[in-house]
Amino acid sequence: MTLLNVLLTLYLLQVDVSDFWKKQDSSSNKESLIILIFIIVVVAVIIFLTSSRKGSGSGSGGKGSTGLFARLALHRMGRDIGLNGEQIKMLDFVFRTDQVLDPEKSIVTPALLDRHFRRAYRVIEQTSKTDAEVQYRHAVLFSTRNMLESNVSGGISSTRQLKDDTSVILNNGKEKYEVLILSTTGENLALECPQNALGSSVKLQKGTRLSALLFTKNNKGFSFETHVTGYTTVHGRNALLVAHSNKLKFLSQRRFRRRQMVIASNLYLVYVEGSGKKQRLIVDKRRLTGNIADISVGGCSIKAKAPIQVGARMKIEFTQGDYSVAALGQVLRTNRAGMVTIVHIKFLKVSRKSMNIINAFVYEYINE
Repeated sequence: MTLLNVLLTLYLLQVDVSDFWKKQDSSSNKESLIILIFIIVVVAVIIFLTSSRKGSGSGSGGKGSTGLFARLALHRMGRDIGLNGEQIKMLDFVFRTDQVLDPEKSIVTPALLDRHFRRAYRVIEQTSKTDAEVQYRHAVLFSTRNMLESNVSGGISSTRQLKDDTSVILNNGKEKYEVLILSTTGENLALECPQNALGSSVKLQKGTRLSALLFTKNNKGFSFETHVTGYTTVHGRNALLVAHSNKLKFLSQRRFRRRQMVIASNLYLVYVEGSGKKQRLIVDKRRLTGNIADISVGGCSIKAKAPIQVGARMKIEFTQGDYSVAALGQVLRTNRAGMVTIVHIKFLKVSRKSMNIINAFVYEYINE
């Protein structure tokens, strides 16, 4: 017997049903009918909510339902973040695919988000009928992930939450030193000993106040204040000890996640010929070579031996494993590092497929 039947039985045991059709007490009949309708509505809502909660964990491979109220809450969160209708639908698909029971927790936890999106990436490859459909759905998937990336801080508030080998820039007055985190355990944060431009170790006095800047693996920028507490040895390496901070400040960041990679690339200068509607781009046949040092869908940095002028347009090509990428970019700035020029390039035109490949590399959804 259902809950609804039980309640109706208990109610009818106390009420004479024939009273509903007696003309002499119509007001009492109306009150009884209203009460009965109210009970039915309440029970129906209870049954609906119970079935919604059960449905939230059912199914596999994106077939389950997250429940009406959970989906409404997810859509509201998506709109607050700035997702459009297509991206909200994709987020719903991602969470249903991985049977996510707590979307709010996943949205503020980058590691969980990447796990959900990585599985959805593979499901799209397996279920799409054509390559064009794969590329379109992957493009929406990554545009959604990038929007979430730029709107979620990752919940980091203490240096104890940082990962080993994270790069940190220490500022001591006008001097800047880039070091790696060796260990976050213990009473102090252990860092590589800083070095000057000649590669010699720099000895900082105990108590020296420092400001620090860092970017996590998922490209979240943070700053904090600290001071030198001493020196020690970590894993056989000399380490600078600084005080932990529980006041990390979340900084504005690059628009897209960036990943450090070493990828051999070919570069071709691109010239503009003609003007107006007759304008066209001419790719120089002479090939320059370099190594990509970091990359995002917005641009890349390349280490090249040939001198390259700021403002130059270039075609960048590279192959990594089974994947080939081509993009048109423009040089924003250059830096000399010994015999090498570091060229910072902004992408001007990238095909949808190449953009999806770059995103998949950056988010580590595919192997190189």
